[in-house]
Amino acid sequence: MLREAAARNEFLNLHEIVAKARQNLNQNEWDYIVGGVESETTLRRNRMALDSMAFRPRVLRDVSKVDATTKILGRKLRLPIVLCPVGSLESFHPEGAAPVVKGAAEFGVAHMLSSVCDPGLEGVAKAAPEALRMFQLYVRGDAAWVDDVVERAIANTYAAFCLTVDTAHYSRRERDIAKRHITGGRRRASGREFQEALDWRTVERIKAKFKIPLAIKGIATAEDTRIALDHGVEFIFVSNHGGRQLDHGRGSFDVLPEVVEAVAGRANIIIDGGFYRGSDVVKAIAAGAHLVGLGRMQCYGLAAAGQAGVVRMLELLEDEVIRSLGLLGATSFGKLDASYLHPAAPTNQPHVFSAFPHLDIAPYRY
Repeated sequence: MLREAAARNEFLNLHEIVAKARQNLNQNEWDYIVGGVESETTLRRNRMALDSMAFRPRVLRDVSKVDATTKILGRKLRLPIVLCPVGSLESFHPEGAAPVVKGAAEFGVAHMLSSVCDPGLEGVAKAAPEALRMFQLYVRGDAAWVDDVVERAIANTYAAFCLTVDTAHYSRRERDIAKRHITGGRRRASGREFQEALDWRTVERIKAKFKIPLAIKGIATAEDTRIALDHGVEFIFVSNHGGRQLDHGRGSFDVLPEVVEAVAGRANIIIDGGFYRGSDVVKAIAAGAHLVGLGRMQCYGLAAAGQAGVVRMLELLEDEVIRSLGLLGATSFGKLDASYLHPAAPTNQPHVFSAFPHLDIAPYRY
């Protein structure tokens, strides 16, 4: 608790967590967090999509009590957030994903573990058995190999299983290539031919053999949404891998409306890609998502102060969410819909840091 108290005193806004993370990381580690694929166009479009949406607030509503919680998979969450899968978190903290899942449990949000992150499926389950945990898989073996991983996830009480489907070919991460820097996740990329061959038959088999709810991460069209629904998928995960796979893709938030229309209430929708602020979370839920995934933000919190940094990041995000809801005239996420949103010209140049315009005045200096 002393570490959490120190983090509350040290970090008064999210800018300061980002700046502290930069101070603590070397250039290779930093570029791994903030970089994208090739020209980083998709990365920038993630922010452009969010920055191109304004609010339509309602006034004279009693917002003296604002509830930012949600329920998913039978669990109440303090925010509609999942700390989404990031490989090689051990690059930012020696304990890898363990402090992140502990922070998620302490604060009260969901966690999704990457299959290329230490301490692995069993280790993360042991670190925070009480957390709402999901497991994400990169396919690196045949059908029997995949089924064994699903069985292990069920045995370790993961609440949902996720297949990532936007990595059939590994992208050109040019920030890393230029420096000849190979991350931990890429070192463990043997068996990539199985991911390349992945198709809907694997989804069909998992749904037929196992009772665990299934998420498909990397959905970017209404067409694939409908196919996933036809296969009984419970979670449609709208994602472009944080702008780290296909260059010149659409921003995730731009994709969301057609997915919401295609889902029509038949599944839960998760979205990630450029979500950093409380207002971003509010926009996503108003537009029809059920959970918002945080990738880079969890890395910033982890690199800044470990578990305490993750918890403090979530506390600050919660404060922003509650203020945004109250100023919109909504007492809960259930009161929101798309009528609270309106297209508008962005005021900032889209960038991974366009959500943090005050980095130059943070106490650590970016």
